[in-house]
Amino acid sequence: VLSTSPLGPNFPFTGIDDRENWPTVFYNRTCQCQGNFMGFNCGDCKFGFTSTNCTVRRRLIRKEIFRMTTAEKDKFIAYLNLAKRTISSDYVIATGTYEQMNNGSNPLFADINVYDLFVWLHYYSSRDAFIEGGQVWADIDFAHEAPAFAPWHRYFLLRWEYEIQ
Repeated sequence: VLSTSPLGPNFPFTGIDDRENWPTVFYNRTCQCQGNFMGFNCGDCKFGFTSTNCTVRRRLIRKEIFRMTTAEKDKFIAYLNLAKRTISSDYVIATGTYEQMNNGSNPLFADINVYDLFVWLHYYSSRDAFIEGGQVWADIDFAHEAPAFAPWHRYFLLRWEYEIQ
């Protein structure tokens, strides 16, 4: 059950940003995948499952980076570098505001590599909020100063691990 308590003095504006009520606003607009599937199109296996029908359990173990061998560290760095050179097959980013896109009739989007996509996602969650009249709400960070801090970062890291695997 979500709290209906007032947000407090650090949130002087309400109803101006979709990040304000995350995760509620997100969950209320999202379809639910069936079985062991997940993803924006329900085409990926949930974390911990694999195979064509996502029915085979897959145990993933995170190894402490200080306990990795030199070869394991090199492999990890190689995958990070590969993510910097691999264009995301599923996502693009907006390069303009809705207003700059002429209310959506002039789409402004760009391809993005997998590494920078996650940089952008983290930036987006913590960036300033734009308020009517060209004002900026600069003293807000929905990713780090809100109730969703732990679950958002947990999901963010799971998605990042999934991508580099």
